[in-house]
Amino acid sequence: MCGIVACRTTDSAPDYLCESLEALEYRGYDSVGIAVQTVGGGALRLRSTRRVADLVEQMAAVATRELTGVGIGHTRWATHGGVSERNAHPHTDCTGSVHVVHNGIIENCDELRATLTSAGHLFSSDVDSEVIAHLVEDELAFGADLADALSHTIDRCEGSGAIVVMDSHSGRIVGASRHAPLVVAASPNGSFLASDISAFGPRVASFQVLRDGDVVELAAPLRWTGIRPDQPDVVTHEWAGTELGLHGYPDHMAKEIDEQPELAARILDRVGASATNGSLWRSLDLPDFDRVAIVGCGTSLNAGGIVAAAFRRFGRMPAETVIASEAAEAVLSPRTLVIAMSQSGETADILRALDGDNLALCQVLAITNNPHSSLARRANAIVECSAGHEIGVAATKTFVAQVLTGVAVAISALHELGRVDRANTESILDDLRRMPDLLAQSLTIAKDVVPPLAAQLIDAPGVIFLGRGAGVVYAAEGALKLKELTYRWAEHYPAGELKHGPLALVEEGTPVVVVDSGGSRIAGNIAEVAARGARLITIGGAGSTIPALGHSLIAPVDNGFQPCGPLESVIPMQVLARELALDLGRDVDKPRNLAKSVTVE
Repeated sequence: MCGIVACRTTDSAPDYLCESLEALEYRGYDSVGIAVQTVGGGALRLRSTRRVADLVEQMAAVATRELTGVGIGHTRWATHGGVSERNAHPHTDCTGSVHVVHNGIIENCDELRATLTSAGHLFSSDVDSEVIAHLVEDELAFGADLADALSHTIDRCEGSGAIVVMDSHSGRIVGASRHAPLVVAASPNGSFLASDISAFGPRVASFQVLRDGDVVELAAPLRWTGIRPDQPDVVTHEWAGTELGLHGYPDHMAKEIDEQPELAARILDRVGASATNGSLWRSLDLPDFDRVAIVGCGTSLNAGGIVAAAFRRFGRMPAETVIASEAAEAVLSPRTLVIAMSQSGETADILRALDGDNLALCQVLAITNNPHSSLARRANAIVECSAGHEIGVAATKTFVAQVLTGVAVAISALHELGRVDRANTESILDDLRRMPDLLAQSLTIAKDVVPPLAAQLIDAPGVIFLGRGAGVVYAAEGALKLKELTYRWAEHYPAGELKHGPLALVEEGTPVVVVDSGGSRIAGNIAEVAARGARLITIGGAGSTIPALGHSLIAPVDNGFQPCGPLESVIPMQVLARELALDLGRDVDKPRNLAKSVTVE
C-alpha cells in the first residue's frame, strides 16, 4: 500500500525522491508528498492528491530554493482521514522541524491525540500518523536523541508500521519498523530508506531489511540501535529494471498477461525435476504432516484453492483454504502444514493470522514472490514464485506463478510422504510441462476472440461467472479481475448452485461466463441459463465462445488441463476484464481504491 522513501545523498534529493516514488506507484496511492531540507536548516514540503508528476511540476515552480540532499517522501493509500492535501504525508510537528512518513495504523491514535491536544499540541490533519511527529517533538524537547525519541514513540504507539523521521534542523533521518516492511541501503552516493527495494533502482548493490524493533539512522556508516545488538544480514540487490518498462506495451497489465507462457516455462524448468524426485520438499526441512491449510487473500487465496485441490486429488490429503482475515475462526488439528500464499509477502491479514493462537504452533511454508519479505522471515520455510516484478495492481502472472509453484510443492511433498509413487509423479510433471504451450495458445485465441465480446458488455451492470470442480476457483478469479478493473459487480458460483438461488439473477441479456471444463453436468447448467436468455460466454474446447481450453500445438487436451485444472482459462478472463475496463475508460494498472501490497488490515 503506502510507499516510503528517504535519502541522504550527494545528488539532488527532490530528483531521487520523485524517481523513487514513481517506482512505487504500482503499489497504489491517492496522495503523495515530499519534504526536503533547505540549506538554512528548514524544510520544503510539497504534497498533492494527484500523481508524482504533479510534485515534479511543483518543484519546477520553486526551483530557486536552495535544497540539500536530505529528504523523505511518501505515497499514501487512505485509511484514517479522507483524501486531501492536508492529510497527505509527510506530516510535521508544531515547530515545523520534525517531518514524518508512516505506513501502518496506530490503533490508540484517538487516545494519543487527546493527550497531546490537552498538552497544547495543534494538529493540522485527520491522519493517525501525525501523532508520531508530536510524540517525537515532546521527546526531543526533553533532551532525547532523535533515534531514542523514535524508539520511545514507537513504545507508546499500539499497532504496526514503518516510520521514518527527518529533523530538518540537523538534517538527520531515522527509520524504524514494527510488523511492516522497511529496507535500508548505502552506496558511495549516500544512504537510503524505502518500503520496497524497487525504489532503490540501480543505485545500490545491497540492502538490509529492518527487523521488528530495529532503528537505523541514515549516515556514513549506517547507525543501528534498537532492541537487537546485531545488524540484519546484508542482501545482494539484483536490479531488474528491464522488467519495469513498458517496452512498447500500452500498459503493464497487457505486458504481464503476455509474459505468462514464458513465465510458466521458466518456473517448470526450475522446479520440475526437484518436484519429481521429492528433493524440492526435502530441501525445505519441514516435518511430515497429515493435513494442509492454505492461508491467503484475494488472488492468492484463489491460487491456494488450486493447490489445495492438488493435495486432495493426487494424495487424498485433507486440504482446505483459509481466508486470512477470518483465520481466527479456523480450527486446525495437530500435524497441519500451513501454506501462506502472498505475492508481496507483506499482506497484513496473513501476518496477523500467523500470529493467532490457532496457527502460531503450526509449521508455516511461505509461497511468495518476495524472498526478503516479512512473511519470508516469519515462515519456517519458503519457496519463491519467481514471477519477477508485477507492476499492475491486479495480479495476473503472479497467479499463474503461485499455482504452478504450489502444485509442484504439493506433488513433491506427496511423493515424499508416500502418497504418490514415482511413476505417477513423473506422469503429472510431464503433463505440467505442457502448460506453457497451452497458455500460449490460449493467449493467441483470447486476443483474437475476446475484444469484440468485451465491447458487447459495455452496458451490462455486471457479470456472473460459473464453473464446476476446479473450474469454480477459476471462475472466482475471473470475477475478481472483472470487479477490480471495471468497477462492475461480478459474482461467481458453482454451476450446480444455480437452482439454489443465483438463477434468479438471470434474465434476458444477463452476461454469464462459464469455465466449461467438460461433462454432462456443466452442459446442463449452460442449458439452464441459456433457456432464460443469458448472454452466454463459454470458455472451453472446440465449439465454445472462446475455444481456449486444451488448445495445443503439440497435441490437444480434451476440455483443458487436469493437474491444476483449466489454468489456461484464466487468460481469456484477464483479457476480458482488461478490454472491458479500457472500453469503460478505467486505468487498468491502477484500479481505484486498490493497492498492490496490502500492508494494513
